[in-house]
Amino acid sequence: MNNPRKVVIIGSGPAGFTAAIYAARANLSPLMFIGSQPGGQLMLTTLVENYPGFVEGIDGPPLMELFQKQAARFGTELIQDDVTAVDFRRNPFAVTAREVTVETQTVIIATGASAKLLGLENESRLMGRGVSTCATCDGFFFKDQDVMVVGGGDTAIEEALYLSRLGRKVDVVHRRGTLRASKILQERAFKNPKINFMWNTTVEDILDPAQGKVKSARLRNHKTNTGWEVEVDGIFIAIGHQPNTSLFEGQLDLQPNKYIKVKPGTTQTSVPGVFAAGDVQDYTYRQAVTAAGSGCMAALEAERYLEEHYASH
Repeated sequence: MNNPRKVVIIGSGPAGFTAAIYAARANLSPLMFIGSQPGGQLMLTTLVENYPGFVEGIDGPPLMELFQKQAARFGTELIQDDVTAVDFRRNPFAVTAREVTVETQTVIIATGASAKLLGLENESRLMGRGVSTCATCDGFFFKDQDVMVVGGGDTAIEEALYLSRLGRKVDVVHRRGTLRASKILQERAFKNPKINFMWNTTVEDILDPAQGKVKSARLRNHKTNTGWEVEVDGIFIAIGHQPNTSLFEGQLDLQPNKYIKVKPGTTQTSVPGVFAAGDVQDYTYRQAVTAAGSGCMAALEAERYLEEHYASH
């Protein structure tokens, strides 16, 4: 390990692959750990219509395949392993996957975030077929239809308000009797005639995988123990996201919500030479296009860091 890599990228959504494309074109010979399940959250998405350049839209998995091919075309070395440990306490940094440890002068973290799910079997079966975790991504497909939002925080109410501009009716299902969302969002939602609240209620099942799309939801009010079924065209799970940052706890400064803390307007973390791009540090926008943009930023910042610290090598 006497000859460290210039750039190692951890993770493989739009942020990671964009960082790889930029780093490879800058002759930095990036090594990318794409993980055992590459592609990030877009692998759970069917039609993506809001990514620029695809007039008719494109499904998430083939879009990520194009990203990967473009990164590989410019010479990115791709390893389909999950990183199990990192050491940022010294430079060169150490990145370990299985039995292999790689030393590197810079690291770009693009491990993303995972949407929290209800844990129902049919939820995963119908993901992208009426079940979604992103209203701004998929709401367009439910114009003039009946939709349901599960959750009671800011994300849920923001999604409900957004969907109310598109759909016919929005049912908000919340397990408690009060919302956790900010007061201003609550006021807007309560005033909205299209939004209906179902309190103290949980989703027990989503139907119907046999038809390959969402037809209804089976609900239960746990105060009265009453169960019933509601016909619905789409269900948006909005119970939060979990950033994939457990690997970096104790090595990097994290926000209270566990997202990686970066210097405002940059992808720079608390450790010089380590950069974070995409949803692992962005809990505001969480879009493929903003993730790709921050991947570009991370690669450019890594390149500048290398020029400043290793220009003579």
